[in-house]
Formats: sequence, C-alpha cells, structure tokens
Amino acid sequence: MKKIVLLLALFLYSIGYSQIHDPVSWSTSVEKFSDTEYDLIITSDIEENWHLYSQTVPEGGPISTTFSFGEVLVFELVGNTSEEEGHIIDDPIFGMKIKYFGNKATFKQRIKVLTENSINIEGEVEFMVCNDANCLPPTTVDLEFSIKGKLNGVNSKVTEKKTKISKNNSTVIKSKQPKSSDKGLLTIFIIAFFSGFAALLTPCVFPMIPMTVSFFTKQSKSKAAGVKNALIYGASIVIIYVLLGILVSAIFGADALNALSTNVWFNIIFFVLLIVFAISFLGAFEIVLPSSWGTKVDAQADRGGIIGIFFMALALAIVSFSCTGPIVGTLLVEAAAGGSQIGPIVGMLGFSLALAIPFALFAAFPGWLNSLPKSGGWLNTVKVVLGFLELALAFKFLSNADLVLQLHWLEREVFLAIWIAIFGVLAFYLFGKIQLSHDSPLTHISVGRLSLGILSLTFTIYMIPGLWGAPLNLISAFPPSQSYSESPYGVGFSKTGSSQSNTNHSVIPDGAHLMAPHDIMAFKDYEKGLAYAKKVGKPVLLDFTGYACVNCRKMEQNVWPKDRILSILKNEVVLISLYVDDKRPLPVGEEMESKLRPGKKLKYIGQKWSEFQTIKYRANAQPFYVLMNHEEENLTNPTAYTPDVEEYYVWLQKGIKSFEK
Repeated sequence: MKKIVLLLALFLYSIGYSQIHDPVSWSTSVEKFSDTEYDLIITSDIEENWHLYSQTVPEGGPISTTFSFGEVLVFELVGNTSEEEGHIIDDPIFGMKIKYFGNKATFKQRIKVLTENSINIEGEVEFMVCNDANCLPPTTVDLEFSIKGKLNGVNSKVTEKKTKISKNNSTVIKSKQPKSSDKGLLTIFIIAFFSGFAALLTPCVFPMIPMTVSFFTKQSKSKAAGVKNALIYGASIVIIYVLLGILVSAIFGADALNALSTNVWFNIIFFVLLIVFAISFLGAFEIVLPSSWGTKVDAQADRGGIIGIFFMALALAIVSFSCTGPIVGTLLVEAAAGGSQIGPIVGMLGFSLALAIPFALFAAFPGWLNSLPKSGGWLNTVKVVLGFLELALAFKFLSNADLVLQLHWLEREVFLAIWIAIFGVLAFYLFGKIQLSHDSPLTHISVGRLSLGILSLTFTIYMIPGLWGAPLNLISAFPPSQSYSESPYGVGFSKTGSSQSNTNHSVIPDGAHLMAPHDIMAFKDYEKGLAYAKKVGKPVLLDFTGYACVNCRKMEQNVWPKDRILSILKNEVVLISLYVDDKRPLPVGEEMESKLRPGKKLKYIGQKWSEFQTIKYRANAQPFYVLMNHEEENLTNPTAYTPDVEEYYVWLQKGIKSFEK
C-alpha cells in the first residue's frame, strides 16, 4: 500500500484555546480556447509558509493533489491536468524527490464540449497542505465550473467562483498562532548577533575601535555632542547593513528564497562561496573591495555633520570587508536558505547591532578603552577559527545538493568523517600543534585558547560514535538523517537484541500491536482500545498521529524512550494511536456521512479519525495527545508536540493522578 502523507506536527493548545488550521482556498474559472474547447482553471491560494504536493508523487511517497471531474456525457477531457513548475525537494523521510507548491498554484484541464447548451461541471480536488511545523490530513473540496453555450451566448472567461474550505458548513474562525518561522527568525537574529561580536574581534575591525574613538574625541566640542555623534555613527552602521539585507531580499523575492534550501545549484554555489570565504579566513588571500571605493567614501566622511558620520560608518564597512565580508556572506546565505524573505534583513539587523553597539559605546565613553585587550596575534586566531567554522558549514550545503540529486556521495558517515577531521584539525591548531602563515610565533597557550581547544576536541570525540549509528542529537539538523547512510540502523544492529522490553508477547489483546523497537503496546482501533482500558482499569492516552509524521516520530524516538516516559506508556496507560492518514477503506457497514461536509461520505479510516479529532477537540494537526477516563472525559488539557521530556512527563502524571482520584 502506498505510504501516506508527510504530517509535520507542531501544535499549540492551551486552556480554552484550540485551533483549526485552514490555510488554503480554491477558486475556479473558465477560459475559451476554441469554439468547442475550454480550459478549466483551478487556482489555490496558499497562506505564507504552507505548501501542497504536486499531482505526480513517486510511488511510496506522500499523498498527491488529485483532480476528478463529474459526468462526462456532455464533455470530454483533453489530455491530463497540467500544473506549474513548483519546487522540488529531497524528502529525507521518504528518500525521494518530491514536488510542491507555495503561495499560489494554478492547474488547468482542457475539455471539449459536446453540446451547444450551457453546462455546469462539478469537480473535486483531494489535497494535503503542509508547512514546516504542521501537516493537515487529506482534504477534499468541491469545484464548480459554468460554461455558457452558443444557445445562450458564450463568455470567453467566466467570473471566478471562490470555493473556501469550511467546517460544519460554516466559516472557520482562525485563531492567531505563533508561526514556526518566528522561531527561525529569532534563531537567525541570535546567530547573526553573536557573529557580529565575532567580526568585532578580527584583525580588520578591532584596531578600528581606538581610531574611531580618537576621531569623535577630537571632533566633538562637548561630551553631549560626542554621545550624540556616537549614536548617529552606530545607527549608520545598522542602516548600512540592513539596507544590504533588504537588497538581498528584494533581488531574490519570497518564492526564490523559499526554494534555496532545496535547489541543487544554489546549494552548490553556496558551498563554493563558503569554501572561498573559509580559505580567505585561513590566510590564503584576502577578499577586498576596490581601493577607489574607500578613497571616495573617505572624502565624503570629511564633510562632517550627519552625512560625514554616515560615510565614516560606510568607510568602516568597506575597510573591514576582508574580515566581515565572509561572515556577512555566510549569514546572508544561511538566512536566505531559510526561505523567509525577511530572513536576510533580520540577519543583518542582528549582525550590525552587535558591530555598532561597541563602537558607539566606546566613542561615547572613551575612558572604557583602557579595559580593552591589546591587539596582537590572538586576533588572527579568531579569524582562523571562523575559517574552520565556515569550512564545516560549507559541507552542509554540499550535503543538501547530494540529497536532492540522490547521489549518495555524501552520506551520513562521510559527512561526519569530514566534520571530525575539520574540528580535529581545529583542536590541534588551538593547541599550537599546527601554525598557519599569518600566525605569530606561539610561546604559550592562553587559558581562552586552551578552553576553546578542549571544546573543539570534545566535540570531535562526541561525533565519532555517529559513524557507528549514534543519533548525535546535538547536531541532528546538520548531517544527513540516519536513513541516508551506509548503515541505516547502525553497525552491528540486531533487532532481536535491541529490545529491552519485558512485554509478554503471548498476552497481546485483540486489536493491539507492539511498537518497535521499545515494544510499547498500542491499539489502532478506538473501541477495542477503550474496552481494554476499562477491563484493566487504566486511563487512555489518545495519540492522533500519522504514518510519516515527522514530529510524531521525533516524539516516539526522542521522548517516549526515556525511562520515566517509557514506564508510563507500558504500565500506566492504554495507548490508542489513531492515524489520520490511514487510507484503508472503512469496513462494510461502517461507512458514514461526514458531519463536517454534509452530503459527503467518509471513505477511509483516516478520514474518520481526522473528523473525530476536529469535531471533538477542535484541532486538526498532529501529533495531538489526549488523556481521558473511561467516560471519554479529558483528565487534563490535551497537548501537542512536546520535545521537553520533563514537560511531557509532568503532563502525563497530572492526567494519571486525576484518573486515580
């Protein structure tokens, strides 16, 4: 049977607060092609950060967008339904290339009309819509088209008929929720902010601080004027770099940025770019802007006033480019590849703030200069360390390209071997065992350098077990997944020897099964699971999930195996896992009419559980967990994706104690 749907679930639910995600609307129109042929046009308007899959998905992949049209007695289909180019990603869960659409997608189906009378065509689209945090169960929407025949006059284009998904035949009120991208932008800002401080400690920037302070001390007639000029100077630095971020966002646009993380050529270009940046930082050459630029800007800085201060900040950006350029370039690459159009702007804001604040503060309070360390060889050490980090990051982009092309050249073990080599060499460098051409003679190792060397060596040792299948949770976002490796289950994996469960396989009740590899007993049938819970006197843990739900698997792999959680799941609750993407037909006699879409029949088991979740809990994203008693009453507020083990444990305990009372 075809694997169903990629269900990514990150869902917010609090007391008195629930959500029904409704991120896509459909509209239809008709365009005349010839006297007898027309194009039925179906357009999907998709909310930002959501997407739906193409009509053509490889066998074994997630559900595709599928169109069907009504009775064809008065018309016939000409060819297949066409679609736009879309975006192609390499899905690590399914291990295949998958095409999807973002923001807006248009589909066209040409038909030949066999009558001169006006006709109404009824169609249907089944689709799935997802974002980085949530994926909704497969949904079916009705489509309607009207074509006026020759006997009634012909319109070359019929006015659009909007068809918006609705629940219970009424408009769904969407509640405001934090977007998953918000967290991504915050991460970009924090990384960029610390990168700005790192840039401050490079040989091109650090020595500029006393020069800048000297300028403002001489030019300002009073302390108040000095503070004012310093603030203008800091603000100018921020404006210059933010303008750079705006420029990148404007050039690429939202759609292009959204495709960067999966486009093979972008990833290869970024890989080469970061390699060049890394080699530059390691001392092979310097990346500098034309000297004439600096000369012209310096001339403008002599004008004085606000304009002069602004050009002085611009001069700083140009003169220090050989050190800040690679960092800025890397930040822009990372922010752009994140898919958010404002990512580069947020990145440049964080970077420029970290760069501007110290300059402004020292310019306003010159006495603080006495607390700064002296310039020296340590500045070049900072630059070299940044070069190693750039080198490691470069292989992340090469890995993305390899995944898209499915070449299997840079599988997990190879990627980790490269990182182990990079950080291992970095550790030797910090310990003074390796010296580069621009390094000053090393007579002793400072405490800071020794600490950084130990940290690098520790990280290197930490990665080594990953070559034999260790999950390496600290860096799980960087190397390819464990499934994209030479040994997907780890070297020496043995299914029979891997389970540490004490579960007696001979007493598994009807309707239950054991979830590998921890042998947690779970039911897929709601009624049988509830009946068993009543029989053994335990509360029920409802698990609304999906077969390929990424965050569901994260919970099952990272949270459920923890000793305290695993003990509860095996001994204190009855787990009922309801798969909302289960495409098995409902048994004969159990077919039912949809309560959400009157007039429509529920065809599959997954549709039944999806509608059950939507109606009873006003939620439609997975994973979604409910602890209930035998009267099907909630023991505590339902929860969703909870990667914090302690938080999930407390939630389980609260429900169990409520049941015991």
